[in-house]
Amino acid sequence: MATTRVVMPQLGESVHEGTISKWLVKPGDKVVEFEPMLEVDTDKVSAEVPAPVTGILKEILAKEGQTVQAGAEIAVVELAAAGEAANRSGDGKVTATPEAAPSPTKVGAQIEREERVHAAPGAQGRGEGQTTEPAPAVLETGEHRYSPAVQMVADELKVDLSGIHGTGLGGRVTKKDVQEFAAKAKQAPAPTSAQAPRAAPAEGDEVVQLTRVRRLIAENMVRSKTTIPHAWQTQEADMSGVVASRSASKAAFQKQEGFSLTYLPYVMAAAISALREHRHVNATFNETELIVHRDINLGISVGLEDTLVVPVVRKADSLSIAGLARAVNDLASRARSKQLKADELAGGTFTVNNSGTFGTLFSYSVINPGQSGILTMEAIVERPVAVNGMIGIKPMMYLCFSFDHRVLDGLQAARFLTSCRKWLEAVSLETPLY
Repeated sequence: MATTRVVMPQLGESVHEGTISKWLVKPGDKVVEFEPMLEVDTDKVSAEVPAPVTGILKEILAKEGQTVQAGAEIAVVELAAAGEAANRSGDGKVTATPEAAPSPTKVGAQIEREERVHAAPGAQGRGEGQTTEPAPAVLETGEHRYSPAVQMVADELKVDLSGIHGTGLGGRVTKKDVQEFAAKAKQAPAPTSAQAPRAAPAEGDEVVQLTRVRRLIAENMVRSKTTIPHAWQTQEADMSGVVASRSASKAAFQKQEGFSLTYLPYVMAAAISALREHRHVNATFNETELIVHRDINLGISVGLEDTLVVPVVRKADSLSIAGLARAVNDLASRARSKQLKADELAGGTFTVNNSGTFGTLFSYSVINPGQSGILTMEAIVERPVAVNGMIGIKPMMYLCFSFDHRVLDGLQAARFLTSCRKWLEAVSLETPLY
């Protein structure tokens, strides 16, 4: 019976490894081509990886929590007898011809198919039609096996390989393991008596291991708060025009587009207009210089049950309100179904957050490293306000702006926030959606 060795796919141009967060099938289960087989976390995205073929999962080579290089083998699938077209090559490998091309919206695992040949006990070398298992990370003598590339990096960085826990397949030490070990050793402060001891769980406490994505979020948040001097401002916007525009358009919009029109695209449009006017807000602080970006690539915070992702609407300044709504709906839908690509989470120049959906009134959001600010729209609440000496009830919303004080002073931040507020307050029934 022919088998398929499933390998870790590359989940983005700049992504070279992934951590297996969860296997959705177990050995002995049937797997169906293009249906989810496992979940993989990377530095940028969490994605479901579909099965490349239909068959029976025979063996899992990379366990949950293991970090695997792209192209490394992670599982063995015994092919279904029917419907598989295979051609034997001269070296004994069997390459199957899939019946249908992979769906472009799913990240497919790459595969290498081979015919299973059982070698006689004590047989050595590679004869025709035989396969070889990967060299073990630890030999029977207890000595570790390292690749020449890993040994070269270790020599350059003066790192003792015996002290490194490998994250590669089978516990192998990778180049990245060596580089990260050296970087941590260099940055780690000398222990002092003032450092708090690690907390120990009390009886009855539950210990929940952090996922790779949650650890990365924690690292990014710490990096942001320790390297970016945050400052914060807020202004209150009269949303009467926006509420009226949405109410008048939402039925026709729902019928034409197939999803609901929310307030978020209006706030995104306000931010884009203000970013055009105040270009230095759309910038990156680069130690000795300020990089002012030409394109406005707007990151949109999408909260999931166990994590937060910020997919990017590229060249958002070229889109209408309806176009922004379509982009957000597409990215948010694929984020929830774990179908985002890693490259769709990179390259943002500014971020808009919509925590007001959950009723918040004042949010102090953390700035994404590499950006100069994040704008948060809060809940729209009807409350009494003074209008021409009279008391009126209006739908009001706070706009909250966290900004990098190295890039912006209070005056520039206030001008940006004022431009956002004025754009929203100028919306009327005549404001075009398309």
